[in-house]
Amino acid sequence: MKARVLSYRRGRHVQQTNQLLLSIKDVASRSTAAGFVGRKVVWRSKSGKEIQGKIASPHGKNGVLRARFGKGLPSEVLGKDIEILE
Repeated sequence: MKARVLSYRRGRHVQQTNQLLLSIKDVASRSTAAGFVGRKVVWRSKSGKEIQGKIASPHGKNGVLRARFGKGLPSEVLGKDIEILE
């Protein structure tokens, strides 16, 4: 399953580069998004490098998810698709 990377999780002064906000196409509510919590997420670079993370929680009320990675992801991931494993 694919999800679109919206942004890093951020505040007014700091952005958390190891936490991403993800949007899935047909998920539009917090309760539907809560069903994805705990699934693994994998980002693959063009060179074949993989960084794995985990969906931590829903973010807001419109079906956006927050994924946490052990290592910060590069800015090239913003706006791209990322894979959610089942």
